[in-house]
Amino acid sequence: MTNRAIAVRTSGRPGKVTTFGLGLLLPGTVLILWQTLGHYGMISEMLFPTPYTIAESFVTLAASGDLWPNFRISLVRALAGFLLGGGLGLLLGILVGLFRRSEKLLDPSLQMIRMIPSLAVVPLFILWFGIGEESKVLLIAKGAFFPLYINTFMGIRGVDNKLFEVSRVLGFSRLKQVVRLVLPAALPNIILGVRLSLGLSWLGLVVAELIASTSGIGYMMSDARQFADTPVVFVGIIIFAIAGLVSDSIVRYIERRLLRWQDSYRG
Repeated sequence: MTNRAIAVRTSGRPGKVTTFGLGLLLPGTVLILWQTLGHYGMISEMLFPTPYTIAESFVTLAASGDLWPNFRISLVRALAGFLLGGGLGLLLGILVGLFRRSEKLLDPSLQMIRMIPSLAVVPLFILWFGIGEESKVLLIAKGAFFPLYINTFMGIRGVDNKLFEVSRVLGFSRLKQVVRLVLPAALPNIILGVRLSLGLSWLGLVVAELIASTSGIGYMMSDARQFADTPVVFVGIIIFAIAGLVSDSIVRYIERRLLRWQDSYRG
């Protein structure tokens, strides 16, 4: 047995199977309880269709060919909004974090925009850009912008000033400082911002598609609500939840790969 295996075994940390089982314990219990209460008529089938009924609706939608085209459209919108808003947030976060003058010039205005609720700008976006893809992507981008902007800014300002002094002694250029020093040191904050931005991208997608759309999972849910087709609404909610979980898991995997040098507490 290798030293690493002995260390893992003696550390008392649960294995992957155990961790996966613990993660399924709570949702599994909720589903069993939900199905039992619905089966015996203790909760309204109209308001809370059973998990079995929801699964049947999912299979029906998938077989009819309505589900996957709408999901692809929603996925493209969410990714486009995230890349646009998150990319700008990262760039401006670096700019404002590195230069005090940029902070004084840009940060007050950006903070005012941050306080404007997304629902408040929906009518303006529709007036300016119509009900096409532009207004939806920009609405998602607005939500995705600020977590990455703020976390990048805070990550850069949290870098030890002594590291900058060492880089000056070594004769690093400004670009080399950013690439070799600032970004690696601020990476934990930046990745946190990516996770938050992705989550808000999915939330912004729901808002955009529920208000003005003729395609996408949000539109499918809105259309089902008008016909009181509650199982389809639950299918949309579950799809959004799974998509958000998968995207967050991908970022967490990348985080573990990039931050292997960190000796952090694992619980």
